[in-house]
Amino acid sequence: MEEGEAALNVALEQLKIAAEKLNLDPGIHEMLKHPKRSLIVSLTIKMDNGELGNFIGCRVQHNDARGPFKGGIRYHPNVTLDEVTALAMWMTWKCAVVDIPYGGAKGGICCNPKEMSTGELERLTRRYTSLILDIIGPHRDVPAPDIYTDAQTMAWIMDTYSQFKGYSVPECVTGKPLSIGGSEGREEATSLGVVICAREAAKHIGLKFKGAAVAIQGYGTVGWNAAKIARDMGCKIVAVSDSAGGIYCPDGLNPVDIYEHKSKTGSVVNYKGCKNITNEDLLTTGCDILIPAALENQITKANADKIRARIVVEGANGPISLEADKILYEKGILLIPDVLANSGGVTASYFEWVQNLTREHWMLQEVNRRLENKMGKAFSAVQKIAKQEESDMRTAALMLGVGRVSEAIKTLGLWP
Repeated sequence: MEEGEAALNVALEQLKIAAEKLNLDPGIHEMLKHPKRSLIVSLTIKMDNGELGNFIGCRVQHNDARGPFKGGIRYHPNVTLDEVTALAMWMTWKCAVVDIPYGGAKGGICCNPKEMSTGELERLTRRYTSLILDIIGPHRDVPAPDIYTDAQTMAWIMDTYSQFKGYSVPECVTGKPLSIGGSEGREEATSLGVVICAREAAKHIGLKFKGAAVAIQGYGTVGWNAAKIARDMGCKIVAVSDSAGGIYCPDGLNPVDIYEHKSKTGSVVNYKGCKNITNEDLLTTGCDILIPAALENQITKANADKIRARIVVEGANGPISLEADKILYEKGILLIPDVLANSGGVTASYFEWVQNLTREHWMLQEVNRRLENKMGKAFSAVQKIAKQEESDMRTAALMLGVGRVSEAIKTLGLWP
């Protein structure tokens, strides 16, 4: 089974669990299994060597009962329609859990951006934007960055969309550079949301957050910012890793020094005074809080019983398998699921969109205050359902998200 197909199966299984718990109308359950719209586009651009390059892209719009579609665009050699469909579905629940007025979408282009020049990526982005132009827009579908896309990619999308409209439309996309309407705090928002969830979880189980030992798998944008924010809040970062391996230091690490070391050497490994460990070792290391912020399927039934953390917070999308979920729950480990834990990013995107629609610009403190408020409310709402249902946090979060979307569908009714 391909990874994309596996991801979609997991998404559908999670929907089924929530539907059964909620006694969902079978018709609405069937409706939510399928995206409202899936568009596949063929992209032909001129490569730097003068040859024509052909790529396949897609945009999947899952459900818009609660507001415009919202979701990232990824550039990756393994992009498939199944994977993008699963991610669009998860975005629907994520927006509903954190209670922002969006539905879920996702997009992608099957390409290898590491082997492409900036010029080729710009031409690819503009061609893709022109071909999905009819189904995106500030009140229809608002894209954002994802794997191997960034603020520059969003600037190209905004400019292409604006050229077609004949005037500047910054609110057509989020995750833009500050100079053209981006929001303060956008880059750290996902990580801040993750750490807020870790802090709330610590309160819930009576763990002292200040001084708590934290291990983080993945030292990209989410991982390294989470390390920095957690340390600023008083935690002790004892282990971090990237794709090449990890380091362990029980006395605590300085995330900024590690980031500089990674920038110079290409990896966190071989940092002075630390013990080199594997990514597998990091997951099972002794710590209070574990944050998997790298790839999917890192904690499975093969290693779940070896996890020693008291709290696991999903910084990445889908790092823990369904079987591992059950094992962690039975072990008494509190798992904060991705649809709640990493929703800080889409929440900050929502703030950027609101600022663009009103042509305002909020200070960083204002963005972070609003993010803290949203994440705190979402955590409490999920925790309340988990307690009522005597269930794990993932089931509770899915019940909250699916329930809110279902309620919107029922309230709107069907047309015609």
